[in-house]
Amino acid sequence: MSGKKLEQVVAGRSVATGGGKRVDALLKTLGVINSLCFVEIKRHDTALLEKREYGGRSDVYSPSRELTGAVAQIQITTQKATVQVKERFAPVGEDGVETGEILYAIAPKSLVVCGSLSEFRREGKGHPAKIRAFELYRRSLNNPEIITFDELYERARFIAVPTGVDGDRGPS
Repeated sequence: MSGKKLEQVVAGRSVATGGGKRVDALLKTLGVINSLCFVEIKRHDTALLEKREYGGRSDVYSPSRELTGAVAQIQITTQKATVQVKERFAPVGEDGVETGEILYAIAPKSLVVCGSLSEFRREGKGHPAKIRAFELYRRSLNNPEIITFDELYERARFIAVPTGVDGDRGPS
């Protein structure tokens, strides 16, 4: 998978399976075992929650249609891909020759990268009911993990920016 583009067709179209499935990013873990990870990428400004409270109930917010759709999309794509590739496979390059890699798809991890936590802040202050609704929803999911663009940025910054003597990681 090294040197390939992130977006990949992971389940082919056939009479038996119907339409093919494409994933925004097909990644692999690095280590003794290389496991697949399927990623659905939406936009940084995609809503995480519906704008209005659910059914007029105070402090009850539903996940947005875009977010629940992304979750359903990556779950179906991952399931179809694992049925097709089984537990272990050796990918082939565009020339049809095996790449030499062995990849595993045993209960593969999946991610949805979507939205921003700033949606829950106004004038520097948080909205506790919206934060609660979002955290309860995403923590209730086993797969995929939902990560926002600002969280992804902070994770990458944590890895890339060296820690100073006082523990500070530099300017945000």
